[in-house]
Amino acid sequence: MEKTQAFQLDEQEVLEKYGLKTKSGLFSQEAKRRLEKDGLNQLTSQKTSRWRLLLRQFHNMIIYILLFAAILTFLMGHTSDAIIIIVVVLVNVFIGYYQEASAADALEKIKNLLSQEATVYRDGIRQDIAAETLVVGDVVFLEAGDNVPADLRMIETDNLRIQESSLTGEADSVEKNSKKISSAKTPLAERRNLAFASTSVTAGSGIGVVIATGVKSEIGKISTEVAQTKSVKTPLMKEIDNLGKGITWVIIGVSLLLFIISLVLETYAISALSLAVVTMIVGSIPEGLPATTSVVLAMGVSDMAKKNNTIVKTLPAVETLGSVAVIATDKTGTLTKNEMTVKDIILNKNKFQVTGDGYAPTGNILTSDGVKAQLDEELRLFLEAGFEANDTVLIQDDGWKINGEPTDGSFLTLYYKQFQFPNQPAYKEIDMLPFDSDYRYIAKLVKNKDKQRLLFIKGSPDKLFRMAKSYQKAEFDEEYWTKQVRPLTEQGKRVVAVGYKVVDEAVNEITPELLQSGIQFLGLAGIIDPPEEAVIPALKEMNSAGVQVKMITGDHPQTAKAIAEKLNLAPKISVVTGGELDQMSPKELENAVVENQVFARTTPKNKLEIIAALQRNGLTTAMTGDGVNDAPALKKADIGVAMGKKGTDVAKDSADMILTDDNFGTMAIAIREGRRIYDNIKKSILFLLPTSFAEGLIIAFTILLQKDMPLQPTQLLWINMVSAITIQFAFIFEPAEKNIMMKKPRQSTGRIFNRHDIFQMGYVSVLVAAISLIAYEWLLSKGVSTTTASTMMINIVVLSKIFYLFNIRTKELLFSKSFFTNPKAFIIIGIMLLLQVGLTYLPFMQSWFYTGGLSLLEWLVALIAGILILAITECDKLIRLKVQRQK
Repeated sequence: MEKTQAFQLDEQEVLEKYGLKTKSGLFSQEAKRRLEKDGLNQLTSQKTSRWRLLLRQFHNMIIYILLFAAILTFLMGHTSDAIIIIVVVLVNVFIGYYQEASAADALEKIKNLLSQEATVYRDGIRQDIAAETLVVGDVVFLEAGDNVPADLRMIETDNLRIQESSLTGEADSVEKNSKKISSAKTPLAERRNLAFASTSVTAGSGIGVVIATGVKSEIGKISTEVAQTKSVKTPLMKEIDNLGKGITWVIIGVSLLLFIISLVLETYAISALSLAVVTMIVGSIPEGLPATTSVVLAMGVSDMAKKNNTIVKTLPAVETLGSVAVIATDKTGTLTKNEMTVKDIILNKNKFQVTGDGYAPTGNILTSDGVKAQLDEELRLFLEAGFEANDTVLIQDDGWKINGEPTDGSFLTLYYKQFQFPNQPAYKEIDMLPFDSDYRYIAKLVKNKDKQRLLFIKGSPDKLFRMAKSYQKAEFDEEYWTKQVRPLTEQGKRVVAVGYKVVDEAVNEITPELLQSGIQFLGLAGIIDPPEEAVIPALKEMNSAGVQVKMITGDHPQTAKAIAEKLNLAPKISVVTGGELDQMSPKELENAVVENQVFARTTPKNKLEIIAALQRNGLTTAMTGDGVNDAPALKKADIGVAMGKKGTDVAKDSADMILTDDNFGTMAIAIREGRRIYDNIKKSILFLLPTSFAEGLIIAFTILLQKDMPLQPTQLLWINMVSAITIQFAFIFEPAEKNIMMKKPRQSTGRIFNRHDIFQMGYVSVLVAAISLIAYEWLLSKGVSTTTASTMMINIVVLSKIFYLFNIRTKELLFSKSFFTNPKAFIIIGIMLLLQVGLTYLPFMQSWFYTGGLSLLEWLVALIAGILILAITECDKLIRLKVQRQK
């Protein structure tokens, strides 16, 4: 039998369940016993030590091979070679360390969400204690301005309202009561008799019994889920890892085979053969692969922070944006402003539209013809009534904010769209009746400068309709007004009715009886949490790029659907609720997350399940959000995106990326940038691998031909690390290809290279190796020293790289408009050529890298080799472009 939960019990049953006789609370001795048993009311987080982060960087196949090569060369007496190999290892390790050390810990600040102090009843005395010493069964007093210190079952409330948007996603504060709820399946957002840790009291007061503390509270469960949720490796990192491992094993296999063949042929002495094999491994393994990938990513991250208001916490995350197929997003504060705004006014004689969104009092009240409304007595009274029947304050402080209820705040902004801020109506307050969940209205009694007393009221239409009917009788057309409410509701708008009443001068207090005797009905306001301005065009661009957007919210299904339709989220909007998802099998859930665009009344657990189900469908998924309730899903997603201004610390720490301007529209820019970065990383790998393979082939051919080694390990490391990284800086500045946002997202299970890419890498490798060996042998036949010949070989390989760069840079032909789109590439090439001249002629470089000076003829041979590589690869590109046009 299912265990009865606290919200299903009545007040007396709650007290009995938690060992209380009265509301006077626990005795101190019992509280101490429970604290020792259950522990402190706090959340702990563990941070990976810096040493562990550093050691983790050595756990890499390429690093292992390089360390082995360094040890072997050192034992064979080649100390300088060993030192240079160690330096290469350390460069890779420290780049990786910096990348991980800069990533935020997902739980570092979550413990700060619990309030510092709590007001409790113990030993029958009301007292303030440290919130961390709260125990289950403590009786806690709450009032406006308090943070809720633990999960509470409310047993007494007085107009208590709590802001829960960070936990449930609902924009408005929630009315709380002490009535028991019968259904065990009631969603978290509808458990009106519970108050949750980390939420805040906006109005009223109440008394509640602690039912969960620390990790057992709802915020604690979320922190546990965040801790247990494993971050998923990005598609590119998986591809590069697999590529690196595959290449390494092939190189080791070929090297061992050549070692065995040479032993059988007895061509070399064991020491010479060992050095030759190490040289081949060092030359063939792309040492620069991790470093160059990190450099391209790091520069992309830096550009996004400067230009696009985007902070990317982990380098691989920026590339993941390029493969995003689905964005699952919170509604409140992400797609919408989380600032309630009056958009419609319906009076007895007129209907008005209101321009401007959010709490900023900019905009106008327009007639149905789009003309600015004239301020007649009816409209003025409506605006004043909405302003006065209010206990919220509008504040101008680094933007426009409110202190109080969002719905009430919308009426303040509406008033100031007609009247200059901070002027107020000329009324003096006499009495006020705060909003009450039983009555569902707020009222204020005022007097004007003529000493006339007026009662202003606003609230639920059905409540005010009843009052108006009893006062206006036949004059009030309830059927007409009911018809006006329906279309506003269908549009997802919250409808608030406004009325007033002239009362006798002797009336000094508002009573429900006074209001039930009737009011003069003024009209209706249609209120909505408006979309962010940049969202609609961004959604349009994402749809054209093949990126689906799914809305996940705690709101009512009808409201959520209306917002989705207003945003043009998708051509057809289908809605499913969190409760319905809970009843589905794993297979049904996988189908539901693909078929539906809106998920309403969801819990944090639902969000996590939706993300996981999308990923099981093979879809690279981004999650955007700003609340505590979004944290597990943000961490689970392939890339989590938090809002920088409105986002909670938990959301920001769980995310991979933060939008500092809270602008969802920035996502479209970020996806474009992610795709550009992915393309440029792919280009840089396509550029790097053929020359690495060429170096390996040079050594392999030399062993098979039983010749002396033409290149030293340090010379190969120069080509692989220094020249590769320098030249590859050009790809950082390469602009996006045309129509990059018209392509569909790449498959997360797809391969980084297609068949032609592999074919091109193969023939370029063979060409570079063959040309280098032929030129080397030709130079030796002319009586030149091996030092000069190997120096020319290095320059052939490097110049081949430089010319090959122009082929890889763009998918267009060499002499097209794209040739000049990256002027920094020419500067980088110039720097590389200077380094090559230094390598060739500087004495200390000659000593370290075994090089010597070259003649003009030898430089000319290297130049012709590079031009030949470019000509062949450009002919290949021309053929491919013609085939594509024919298709």
